[in-house]
Amino acid sequence: MNISRFSIKRPVFTVVTMLFVIILGVVSLLKIPITLIPELNPPIGVVVTSYPGASPQEVNEKITKPLEDSLATLPGIKRLQSTSQESANFILMEFDWSTTIDDVQQDVQQRLSVVPVPEGAGQPQFLKFDPAQLPVLQLSLRSSDDEDIRIIAEELEQQLTRIEGVASVTTSGKLIEEVQIELDAAALKEKGYTQADIVQLIQANNISLPGEPVQADDGQTLTTRIVSTFSSAEQIAELMLSVNPLTGDPVYVKDVATVTRQEQAQTSITRANDEQAVLLSVLQESGANTADVSSAFQETLNDLLAQPEYEGITADILFDQGDYIRLSIANIGQSLILGGLFAMLVLFVFLRNVKSPLIIGVAIPYSVIVTFVLMYFADFSLNILTLGALALGIGMLVDNAIVVIENIERHIGMGKSRVEAAKDGAKEVTLALLASTVTTVAVFIPVLFIEGLIGQIFTEFALTISFSLSASLVVALTVVPMLASKFLSEQVSEQQNKRYNSKVYTHFLSSVRTALKYRLIVLLTAIVLVAVSIFALFQAETEFIPATDEGFVSVSVELPKGTSLQKTEQTVTKIEHILKDQSELDVYVSLIGSTQEAQSQGSASVNEAEISVKLVPLNERDRSVFAFSEDVQKDIEAAVGEDVNVEMSVSTSSGSSPTTTSFRLLNTNEKALAEDVANVQKALQQESVVVDVRSDLVNTVEELQIEVDKEAVKQYGLVPAQVAQTVYNMTRGMLATQIITDDGEVLSVYVSFGEAFSANVDNLREMELRAPSGVFVPLEAVASIKVAEAPTSIRRSDQTPAVAVFVDYESDASLGRISEVVDEAIAGVTLHEGTEVAFTGDRELYDSAINDMMMAVILAVVLVYLIMAAQFESFKYPFVMLFSIPLMVIGVAATLFITNTLLGVTAVIGILVLVGIVVNNGIVLVDYMNQKKAAGATTEEAILLGVRDRVRPICMTALTTILGLLPLALGIGEGTELNQPMGIVTIGGLLCSTVLTLYIVPIMYSYVDHMKKV
Repeated sequence: MNISRFSIKRPVFTVVTMLFVIILGVVSLLKIPITLIPELNPPIGVVVTSYPGASPQEVNEKITKPLEDSLATLPGIKRLQSTSQESANFILMEFDWSTTIDDVQQDVQQRLSVVPVPEGAGQPQFLKFDPAQLPVLQLSLRSSDDEDIRIIAEELEQQLTRIEGVASVTTSGKLIEEVQIELDAAALKEKGYTQADIVQLIQANNISLPGEPVQADDGQTLTTRIVSTFSSAEQIAELMLSVNPLTGDPVYVKDVATVTRQEQAQTSITRANDEQAVLLSVLQESGANTADVSSAFQETLNDLLAQPEYEGITADILFDQGDYIRLSIANIGQSLILGGLFAMLVLFVFLRNVKSPLIIGVAIPYSVIVTFVLMYFADFSLNILTLGALALGIGMLVDNAIVVIENIERHIGMGKSRVEAAKDGAKEVTLALLASTVTTVAVFIPVLFIEGLIGQIFTEFALTISFSLSASLVVALTVVPMLASKFLSEQVSEQQNKRYNSKVYTHFLSSVRTALKYRLIVLLTAIVLVAVSIFALFQAETEFIPATDEGFVSVSVELPKGTSLQKTEQTVTKIEHILKDQSELDVYVSLIGSTQEAQSQGSASVNEAEISVKLVPLNERDRSVFAFSEDVQKDIEAAVGEDVNVEMSVSTSSGSSPTTTSFRLLNTNEKALAEDVANVQKALQQESVVVDVRSDLVNTVEELQIEVDKEAVKQYGLVPAQVAQTVYNMTRGMLATQIITDDGEVLSVYVSFGEAFSANVDNLREMELRAPSGVFVPLEAVASIKVAEAPTSIRRSDQTPAVAVFVDYESDASLGRISEVVDEAIAGVTLHEGTEVAFTGDRELYDSAINDMMMAVILAVVLVYLIMAAQFESFKYPFVMLFSIPLMVIGVAATLFITNTLLGVTAVIGILVLVGIVVNNGIVLVDYMNQKKAAGATTEEAILLGVRDRVRPICMTALTTILGLLPLALGIGEGTELNQPMGIVTIGGLLCSTVLTLYIVPIMYSYVDHMKKV
């Protein structure tokens, strides 16, 4: 039985089915997780190896190179990058997106286990990149009182971690206490002791060891434990070292050292808006709803800060992905609703009654609800792309319903009853609707085969729009005919005749006859316009993915190696003064003496700083975050001088790096590589569009090298290893043990000489080592101390020495423009033989994605043709329908130029959508013309009847789609930037193709059907 006839015959069944789906949809919507973009799992792995005390050269030769040799042949490996630095190495592995990191994990671990590592080195550790380990919310806590904010942060951290969905809360600049035993070198020598003796004595007196179980008198078996522990610094100070043999007086630790419980020495400073602060980073549990976690966290935090004990504490939200998600989802949701209202407005204007638009209007919410059900079972999230897909298709959701209702009204106009008109009208267009929907959905099939980041991001987009369109087809063939058979008025014949005799229809049909009369001229003109438009598209400015303005900027500051923390702080203060003068500033947090990345790795550099800047919302400022970054960087560089390297970076949630492009230079000859990098940087700096050029070429730094005299150490009964270990311990200190205090705190006990040997080089030379004979020997007697050059790290890419070059460019320049500039600059430099250039970042992603996308468009056209040929059982007529596709290129090129929109991946997605949309007009026209010919009409009559009877539904469907896309194309508010180019391209292409299709398709039909000239 025909599905439309069944729905008309069983209206209660149809309504009950609708209600059931609506209930299911509401439940699904409540359970669909809300995220910013689809969940990405980049196939990236990291291998980290520790080699304490080893130089970068040793780490590179003994650990990095053997590991690279083993890992380079892993299946699916795309790129291998390594950094060898003092005491450790870091190897980054990038795999093809077709590779799942879990699939190669075992293979990686097996290869790591068979690579021999030198004695003293740790086993290589494999770590997977997990997006869940990136913070979803960052905030600073500051106090207007004198109270230590770090203590308060610790209290709050414990309570905030209990929030549902929160995995952990990490705090920078924590208050950490320890027991510090600062030795007096002179007193120690006088008593005949060394640092190692003190450490051994403390360890020997702080023990807790189990013994064998003992049988008690009552037969019970008791465990035994031998305990001798410390619980305070005072107990360690009172520990007896020995007894003076001359006086008999005991010698205590306090006689040769100062023992204190104190705060760990701070190597970094954190402040927010000039006040002492701590930075809190919130990580969510895997699979948690980001928006819900953000809301719950902020609500709990506000409740806690409202309590009296936290009066004077201010929390400044620096970055909140949940808040941005809510804004983005709300803005796109608003576009979706407005689009639906605009589409309904078109229906009221065209149909000029209330019932028909309301019947058609049912298709929009019902199709969206069905889509939510399918999204839930497909395990999709509600994000800016899936919502963008719904917003993009909101106007198309009524297309099928419009064709059905318009055809039913036409049959009523022929004198049929509502029920018969509904049955015959729906049946007549079923094939055309099925063909048009299948062809529209078919264009997204190639997207499913695109690999890489684009495939991951847009798969959910493609399937969501396919779900919604499929749902709209079912609604149009079931619900719409059923409602039409019940509620449509039967008094429409006079109105239809009026319409056909109106001046608009008369002039339109006259223009079609004229086009058929001069069909060759019209066709050649269209071909020329298409050719010019295609040429214009290839000349258009390009981008990878539209940058999203999230109002967050990170300022990285690096001073020369050896700069003190105080000097770094002074430089940061200058930058803060400039930031405070900016009207767009909301809050800034300065991390001086370290960076967030360094803190997560447990390291710090006093010559580095990082300032996180949050701007006020987009609607409250005149400058974009990109323009702000560009303008402020110039002011900062002028204020801090040339010796300070300042980098302002704007990152987006999509992973794109706007206003920055990068590439790598590789050469086995490191000297030639350094020269080429310098020459390329010099060439790029002369380009007006370039703001800054920097590289990760690591220059050597000065260091004190202590070279042991092997002959001298022999005379004292020492070996070089003893000298090296003693100097290491005396300059850096030694961890002796850990104690548990009476208040339950676990404190580390360090034994050091303070700054006795690090204050200056002379003190280091006078450092004394105890020989086996008991004699104390100055260091300068067994070693020479000199200043020498040494590399801080060694970088390699794909087993070859490599240097990454980063080019910051003006915010109004496109990726395509800067790519041309970089290519020309590199071409103008004579590179050494063997130097290779490999592009990375957005340039690499765009180059790989755009080829896949263009192939997807071509494949979509082929699929559309094949599907239409199968459905119409003809190779001839689908060829005519296909001619509506190239016509869209004219509109696409025109709108890109008029709106100054860049051609990127999202714009190409819009073109892909157009392939499926614009062909629908051709399908509706040709299918109706064929029906008229089958009824006995001539080719000319069929053409004129076809355009007369189908121009109205074609214009209605086009206008509903165009007006439905208008809010999306306007791109108002946060989070709409990603979908805006799709809306712009689709509107331009559809508008142009709709108008021209009404002339070009009839002309092509006349040629294919061998019609004589009109």
